[in-house]
Order: sequence, then C-alpha cells, then structure tokens
Amino acid sequence: MHSFTKKSTYFFATALAVAIATSPVTAAAAEPLVLNSAAVNANPDVLAEAPALQAWHEKMKKAGPPAAGCFHASYPSANWEKVTCGPRPTYRSSRPVLPSAVARSLSREEVKPQTVGNGTDYAAQAAGIIQSATGSFPVVSGVKSEKGVNVLFGGSMSNGTIGANQYTLQLNTDINASTTACAKLGYGSCNVWEQYLYSTDAYTDGTHPMAFIQSWVFPSQADYDSAGCPASAGWDDATDSSGPACVHNSNGVSTPQFAISQLANMKLAGSASSSGNDVVTLTVGKDVYADKVSDSTVFAAIWWKQAEFTLVGNGGGSQASFNKGSSVSVKLAINDGGTHAPTCLGPAGHGSTGETNNLTLGKCTASAGTAAASPYIQFTAAN
Repeated sequence: MHSFTKKSTYFFATALAVAIATSPVTAAAAEPLVLNSAAVNANPDVLAEAPALQAWHEKMKKAGPPAAGCFHASYPSANWEKVTCGPRPTYRSSRPVLPSAVARSLSREEVKPQTVGNGTDYAAQAAGIIQSATGSFPVVSGVKSEKGVNVLFGGSMSNGTIGANQYTLQLNTDINASTTACAKLGYGSCNVWEQYLYSTDAYTDGTHPMAFIQSWVFPSQADYDSAGCPASAGWDDATDSSGPACVHNSNGVSTPQFAISQLANMKLAGSASSSGNDVVTLTVGKDVYADKVSDSTVFAAIWWKQAEFTLVGNGGGSQASFNKGSSVSVKLAINDGGTHAPTCLGPAGHGSTGETNNLTLGKCTASAGTAAASPYIQFTAAN
C-alpha cells in the first residue's frame, strides 16, 4: 500500500474550512459534479457527500499548495500535508507535431485517423490567457479494462510502458513561439510546450505512479548548434530526426496507481501563474495530490491560449487500448478570467500529444461560464 512521508503540515485559516462546509462554491473555477454509476460504484461515499466533496475539490484546487513542493490532502481536511517528492520521472511523451512545415514532415501516417491523439483531438481555444484548466470524465460507460500497448509510430514501434492499467492523463498547453520565454531560456527563436501529467508509471519500473509537469523547448537549429539545451538542472536533450528538442521533468508527487475503474472519479488540473508557480493537481475521490513548481521553466503564464485533455498511452507514442463498448464523456473546463465560451478546435490537426487511445471522437460542444461554473468544452469518445 502506498504511504506518504510526512515532513510538515500546513494549515489554512479556519475560515477556509468553514467556507467549505457552509458556503456554495463561487467564482468561475467551479464545476458542477455529474454523478454516474461508475463513480458511485467506485466510491459509494461520493453519492452521499457529493455537494460538500465537490466544494472541497474546488476550494483545495483554487487555494493550491502553500509552497513549492509535493502535497497531499484528504477530505474533509483543509490542511495540505507536505510529502516527500518522488524521484524525478524518467517518463517522456512523444514529441508533438510542431507548427512548421519541417516538423509536419514527420511520418505519422501509420496511425489510423479515427484514433484519438497523434494530431487528432479536440482543443479548447480560450478568449484570454488561460490561468488554469481542469479535465474530467463526467460520464463513463462500458469501461471494463484498459491496456497500454505499443503501436507503429513515426516509422517504428512506439516505446511506452505497456500492460494493464498503463496510461497517462495529459493536460497540454498549445505550442507557442514565445519570444519572452525563448529569450529567457537563452534562444533567439524557439517553440515551447508544457504538459500537466499523471502517469501510472513515471519511472518505468512499475512502482512510481506520479503527477508532475513536463516542459519542452524546441530551439532553432542555429541556436541549438550554438548553445545546446538549457544549462539549468533537469533538462535533457531529446533531439531526433525532427530537429532539436529539450525536455524537463519536474519532481513528481507520488500517488497510488489508479486503475481504469477509477476513471469517473478522476480530475487533472493545471495552473500557470505569472507570480512564479505552476501547479499540477490530481483529484481522485476524497484525495487530492499536488506538485507546485516554478513557472520560469517555459513561462506558460505568458502565452497559454489553448488546452487539450486526454487519456492516452503511457509515454513514447504508445496507445491506451480500451475494451470494446467503452464510452467516455470528456470535459475540459478553463479559467481565463472571463465567461466567454471557448472554441472547439479540431479534431483534425489539433491537440499536441503524440500518444493515442483506440476511441473515436464524437461531436464537441462549447459552453460559456456562469457565476458558478467555468467555461468548458465537452465531447464523447467511444469504440
């Protein structure tokens, strides 16, 4: 059984705990909880405590961890418990299709066009700069099993972690040629990308499920030849035949390895703050896990305008294969400081992940925000 090493406990003001129990969730970050049989069967207490549990989810996510590092909290406590971060993940997503003619020449014709991912997905285009986004699965039907498998990808077989319940939840930003971020990273020109991730095995040894942040920079060939990858700690060279690339994993917050049967209870959120910190938050029923790191890695708070949320293979271009008859509703709520409905982009040529699943996308709809709920897009994926 997974256990946490307690280092210190941080306490919020008593008013926060009182607010969770006595007041409705306000502000645009809140999302209504949609119950379904899968969620109730996986956690019967959800039905009895849905309104209070939902309020707790939103309050903890909005408040965020009080300091940099890894944290855990359990309902109904409003206290973030600081825990020891796991080892820096070795997990690596496949590099995305960059918005340039050269990068688009990378062979991806082997993947069937109806599979989700690898250039076929929905993304939410925000009216403003995205401050945070939350992905969830409000309706889950017929999902009995999931298996990570390697598939033909980019001219060879993918190299993800395979087996039962091997998958990744990905909340991805757009790929942006941010002059500010590139300059601060030491490049005259580049593209940057950030992923908020939950991997059922982020260390490829079967024992390290984690939530963490993976950041990418794609410098120009001239800048790469001159400077290589950023010199700060944690950057690895991911250059391949598609061109220069550098990748950085944050430390990860360790979690249990959640089986696909927990899908209806799972939410993955990511936030980027111009004040200096990014946070990945994984919520599963009565538990929330968070990892707070510096935004100075790729400066997403400056340029984040699109978001993608999906469940795909566990790294390396692999595929999450669901049993036949599976159907999920995917919801992606965004907070860009307003209530305007986002735009559904895609599915062809949108989304940034290279990993896939074996589901087929349905129609995407977009809804404006209200005083009690964030703007969002929602769509189905089924086989």
